[in-house]
Amino acid sequence: MASLKVPASVPSPTEDAEQLRKAFAGWGTNEALIIQILAHRNAAQRKLIREAYAATYKEDLLKDLDAELSSDFQRAVLIWTLVPAERDALLINEATKRLTASNWVIMEVACSRSSSDLFKVRQMYHDRYKKSLEEDVAYHTSGDIRKLLVPLVTAFRYEGDEVNLTLAKNEAKILHEKICDKKAYNDDEIIRIITTRSKAQLNATMNHYNDQFGNLINKDLKEESKDEYLTLLRAAINCLTNPEKYFEKVLRMAIKKLGTDEWALTRVVTTRAEVDMERIKTEYQKRNSVPLDRAIAGDTSGDYERILLALIGHEE
Repeated sequence: MASLKVPASVPSPTEDAEQLRKAFAGWGTNEALIIQILAHRNAAQRKLIREAYAATYKEDLLKDLDAELSSDFQRAVLIWTLVPAERDALLINEATKRLTASNWVIMEVACSRSSSDLFKVRQMYHDRYKKSLEEDVAYHTSGDIRKLLVPLVTAFRYEGDEVNLTLAKNEAKILHEKICDKKAYNDDEIIRIITTRSKAQLNATMNHYNDQFGNLINKDLKEESKDEYLTLLRAAINCLTNPEKYFEKVLRMAIKKLGTDEWALTRVVTTRAEVDMERIKTEYQKRNSVPLDRAIAGDTSGDYERILLALIGHEE
C-alpha cells in the first residue's frame, strides 16, 4: 500500500508548472512550495508537469531543479520527479559506477519490480544510455556476482498466484542438497530457481524448505557469512519473497549506522512511496519499536527531512 498522499482536487499540470516556476523566482528558492507540489503528485501527474513545464518555458524542469536545489534534498527531489522506469535505470547506471553497495542496488531493482516494470527499465536503460542494461551489469561485475545478477535483471517471471506444490517440494530438496550437502552455493540449479521462478512459487518453495528441513534457507546460507556472493544471494531471496522485511532492513541500516546513509534512505523512500511504503512502515515499527517517521526525523533535518516525511505520508 502506497504512502503517497495526493489531494482530492489537483491543479492542472500547467498550473503546477507555473507554481514551480514561481518557486524558482527571486533571490531564494521556495523549497516548501516545491515539496507541496511534487511530493503530492503521482508518477503520471509528475510526468505531465514536466511536459507542461517544457512546453510553457522551453526548459527542462529537472535541470532547473538541479540548479536551484542542493545536497540531499536536491537528490531526493530529482530522483522522485523521474518516472519509475527512468528512476530505476538511473539508479542502476549509478550503481555500476560506484564502489560500495552497487550490487545491492542492481539486485534490489531486479527483485522488487514486477516483470513488466523491469522490462520497462531495460527499455529505458537502452534508450537513455545507448546500451543494454544486461551489457552494463555484465561488464561491471564478475564471477559468481555476475552469474547471479545478469539473469536477475533479464528475468521475466510469471506474475500470477498459481503455485505448483509438487515442484516447490522438489526444488526445496534440490536447494537443500546443493546448499547443505554439497556446499555448492553457486550451483546452476540454485541460480536457475532463484532467477526464474515466480515470487509465489519461490515463497512456496521456501516454505517447503523450512517445513522439510527445519531451517530457513537463509540460515543455511549464513555459514559463509562474509562471502559477498552469499550475502547478495540471501538479500535477493529476502527481496523476492518478503520485500517489506527487506526494505525495513535497508532503512534500519541506513538510519542506525554511524552517519546516515542518505543514498539508501532516499532510494527506498522514493522508490517505495507509490508501492508498499505503508507495509514497510508497519514492519519498521514492529522491528524497531519506533515509527519510521520519528526515526527519519531524528536522523535528518531541514528540507530533506520534510520531503522524506511527506513521501512516507507524515507531515506536521
